[in-house]
Amino acid sequence: MTKVMYALWGSGLDKALHAPTLHARLSAAGAETLQLNICDDDVAAARLRLSTYEEPIAAIVGVWTDGANGPVTEALATVADRVDGWIVDERVPLPPPPAENGARHEALANVALLRVPADQTRDQWLRYWHDTHTQVAIDTQATIGYVQNAVTAALTPGARVDGLVEELFPMAAMTDQHAFWGSAGDDAELQRRVARMLSSISAFGADRDIDVVPTSRYRYRLT
Repeated sequence: MTKVMYALWGSGLDKALHAPTLHARLSAAGAETLQLNICDDDVAAARLRLSTYEEPIAAIVGVWTDGANGPVTEALATVADRVDGWIVDERVPLPPPPAENGARHEALANVALLRVPADQTRDQWLRYWHDTHTQVAIDTQATIGYVQNAVTAALTPGARVDGLVEELFPMAAMTDQHAFWGSAGDDAELQRRVARMLSSISAFGADRDIDVVPTSRYRYRLT
């Protein structure tokens, strides 16, 4: 089973991506599981948003498939103005809480698109991200789910992306810094956590050339 991920741009994706006709087409293409991360009204208040693209990403779609990737890409292109896709190698250091099939996870689901900085090799970058930064991110934030996706190949032309990280937080984290960082109202602890996290993200270049997309997260079993 291969996991592929896509960034999508366009209007109306909060409805189009949930459509049974699209799901049927994806299933026919060999997709077994569909994950939707959509910038919808439920996360409109989120304060953390970063974009390297002229137009911010509207949705991130994950597909687990045992078929060819071309038909999956073509199906998504029927509902989006632009689709960028990648084959990824998934690691799940902190499994997100479960949700019913097709139901929204009760969480803010941030997806960040990462790039290897010019002063590091891919191996150095991956080693730090996987072996060091993972625990820092979990320790310093109120994270309730953490998924790493290292890009192994691009499926479409477009800007280079080397990794996508999925981080789930309590909904209050959209606007409350203490809820985001898990600092329980303690300003000194908040600053300690922020400083430790900023130092770590700087160490592997995730403080620059990064997209952060606040989303609502949904999962569908297609078979």
